[in-house]
Amino acid sequence: MHLSSRKVSVNIGRAIKEYEVIEEPYAHILVETNKELHGWLSKHRECTSERLLLNPYHGCSVGCFFCYTKGYDFGYFKLCQEEKVVTVFKDFDRRVASQLDEIKIASCGYLSPVSELFSELNNKYQITERIIKEFIKRNIPIEFITKEVISKEVLELLKQQRHSFGQVSILTLKEGLRKRLMKKGATTEQLLGNIRSLAKSGIYAVCRIDPILPFLNDQKEELRDLIKRVRDEGASHIIASCLDISKIMYQETLNYIKNFGISIFYEYKKLYQESIKNCLHADINYRKRIFSFLRETCDKNNISFALCMEFEMVKDKIRGLNQEFMSSENCEGINIPIYIKRGKYFEPIADCLGNCLNCQEAKCGLRELSQGNEDGEKCWKLSDYKRWSKSINENYRLF
Repeated sequence: MHLSSRKVSVNIGRAIKEYEVIEEPYAHILVETNKELHGWLSKHRECTSERLLLNPYHGCSVGCFFCYTKGYDFGYFKLCQEEKVVTVFKDFDRRVASQLDEIKIASCGYLSPVSELFSELNNKYQITERIIKEFIKRNIPIEFITKEVISKEVLELLKQQRHSFGQVSILTLKEGLRKRLMKKGATTEQLLGNIRSLAKSGIYAVCRIDPILPFLNDQKEELRDLIKRVRDEGASHIIASCLDISKIMYQETLNYIKNFGISIFYEYKKLYQESIKNCLHADINYRKRIFSFLRETCDKNNISFALCMEFEMVKDKIRGLNQEFMSSENCEGINIPIYIKRGKYFEPIADCLGNCLNCQEAKCGLRELSQGNEDGEKCWKLSDYKRWSKSINENYRLF
C-alpha cells in the first residue's frame, strides 16, 4: 500500500473526516461504511423494475467528460471532482451480505449507478466480484453496467443465476471518437468483446448508447451500423438516451464541446434550451427524431429498445418518453421477477414480470410495489424490504 504524505478532508453531513491518500494504482482513500442497500432515489424516473443499488466506489478513472455525477457537489463526489481522489468503501461486500440476510424479499442488485465497477482499483480490491458472489450464492439476480473489460470470474458467476445480466456502454464504433469522449476505459473492440462474451456464456446482454451526443455520435448511418454490429455480437436489447447537461456543469460541458469545433459549440447553445428539474435537455423535437429512428432501426433488426430517463414537459408535468418509444416490457429488456426467500435460497415469483412501475396486479402480494395505479413513483429503502419481509406469504407460487 503506497501511502502518500497527502491527506484530504471530506464533509459528510455535519462532520469533517480526514483520510490519507493511497496513490497506487491511482489516488484513492479507504473508507469504512455503514451504507445500506436502497432502491431508486429519483421520484421522477422511467426505471420500470425495482433495484437494490450498490456503489462500492465513488468516482472512477474512466473520465467521461459528460458524467452526470459531476453535478453532485457534495461529499465523496466533491472529493473526486476537486481532488481527483476516488473513494473505496472497503468491506462493503460484508455490509451487503449482512443486509441480504435480514430480508426475505429482494429485487435485482444493480452495480453501479455512480462509478465504473471493473476499474484498476477493483482489480486491486475485488469488491465488485465479492458483492456479486454474495448475491449469486443466495440466488438473487444482479446486473452491472460497464465501460471496462468484464472479468472471466464475473462471467462464471453470472452463469449460475438465470436472471443476472450485463450492460455494456458503447457510444460509437469509432475508437478515435471514443477516446475524445473519455480519458480511459476499454477499447471499442474490447467493449464489443464484452457483448460477445456475455452472449456466448448464455447471459442476457444489453448495449447502452447512452448518451447520444448531438453532432458527435448521432449520425444515422453510424447508429445503424452500431446497432447491427452489437446485435451480431449477441446483444438482445438497446438502451439509449440523449445527453442532458446539469445546470451546475453547463459552462464546463460547453467549454469541452469547443474541442469538437466552435460551430458545434454554438449548435449546443441553441439546442439546449429545455429545462427539466436540474438539467438542460436537447430540444424535444430533435430528441424525438433520434428516438424514432432508433426504435425503427431496432425493430428492423429484431432487437428490443428502450430509453433511459428521457422526459418532456406536458402542461407543466413531467412525462416519460418510454411510453412512446419502448418496445420491451421493462426498460432493460429482460423481465426479472421479484424474488422471495424459501428456505436457504431466494426464488422468483411465478408470473411476475418485474415491471413494478407499470404493474397493476401485484402478483408479489405487495400493493406498495405495484405502482401502475399510483400518481408518482416511490423510493424504497432497506427498512421497507425488512418491513415487507415480515409479511411474506410462504405459499407464493414460484417458478
